[in-house]
Amino acid sequence: MLYAVALRHTRNAADAYDLTQNTVLKALRFHDKFEKGTYIKAWLLTILRNTFINEYRRKARRPTFVELTGAEPAEDKSLDPGLNYEPAERTSGELLELLDDEVKLAVESLPDDFRQAVIMADLEDMSYKEIADKMGCPLGTVMSRLYRGRKLLRERLYDYAKDRRLVGDEPSDSGNGKNKPEE
Repeated sequence: MLYAVALRHTRNAADAYDLTQNTVLKALRFHDKFEKGTYIKAWLLTILRNTFINEYRRKARRPTFVELTGAEPAEDKSLDPGLNYEPAERTSGELLELLDDEVKLAVESLPDDFRQAVIMADLEDMSYKEIADKMGCPLGTVMSRLYRGRKLLRERLYDYAKDRRLVGDEPSDSGNGKNKPEE
């Protein structure tokens, strides 16, 4: 049952298999969180759905890798395996510099609390709890700021996305019916 739902989400057999494995692994790891009397099928499907969403977002944020097929082999710049290497943490300013100018301006134009939440979640890949701790506010406030900040970004970047054919002709408003044709 989990594999069938995973296959509908991923539309790829290998990814569905991985998603099913990750779901079962998380269910086993957090079995103590399962409340007796709860419908286990719904609990497992919720874990599957949340795992799929988190992995999809993580993949969307990850830059695409391109295999170079040049005539010369690439220079080996691997680190000494004996050294304990930790990648340098990038500051939000450095991460903003990697964005297109229009996107950077749209992010910078957000109100401060929304901008901080969006940067920490979407650029620095922090969890809601980490953001709440860092901002000194409740988890619900973080989720609200992220929702509203992302909504403002969608509105401000609609033309940018349309020019790059990332969206259709009509801006959507998350299914609230405002942009549906009148009958």
